[in-house]
Amino acid sequence: MLDIKQLLEEVKASPYKEITIKAPHCGVVSFSKDLDIDSKVTGPHGAWKEKKGTILASINREHNDKNIYSQEKGSILSINKELEGTYVEAGTELMRIRHFLSKDEVVSLILKKALHLFYAPENAKYYFVPSVDIKVKVSDSKNVMIQNGMEIFIVSRMKREMPLCYNGPDGVIYAVYFTNNQNIEAGQPLIGVCPPSQVADIEDVVLRIQTEWQEGE
Repeated sequence: MLDIKQLLEEVKASPYKEITIKAPHCGVVSFSKDLDIDSKVTGPHGAWKEKKGTILASINREHNDKNIYSQEKGSILSINKELEGTYVEAGTELMRIRHFLSKDEVVSLILKKALHLFYAPENAKYYFVPSVDIKVKVSDSKNVMIQNGMEIFIVSRMKREMPLCYNGPDGVIYAVYFTNNQNIEAGQPLIGVCPPSQVADIEDVVLRIQTEWQEGE
């Protein structure tokens, strides 16, 4: 059985992730002049994330500048300033950002490691079968018990629909990672399943995160 509380302690010991910023296309790179190591940057913000994040750099291609914006809040960890004013290929590493994990990100990380994830086998839209869909909407997915081999999904692709059976340990649907009419790529998780005996432990850790987690800058 996975030690969920130990997993939380491991996250606390390294409460951030490093984000590599790469050139989206080829061109001449120019870094924002007011950025340096440890400079703070912001991601998209506003009520609807309508405000773009900090401008990190720009790429000039055929006399057109295209800005590269930070997609996360954090601080600059490294900048490859030797590339300033040079022509770079698409995918060239420009800088790295250290992003401290938010409460929601920590919860998501813990759940994806603690739960058994069932993945989409192909690019398609996914739906719960009606009997499961009703239970999820009426009584919450955590009250829905599923077993290995149980038919719980409808796969919709190119005007065809096919049933999909769950493959994994018996348990409750603790997390749902898709919505109706959403195109899901193959390999993305659809649901996270938890043994009934472990639900209380997971909910205890989630509560601790929500009440105790201190988000970094």
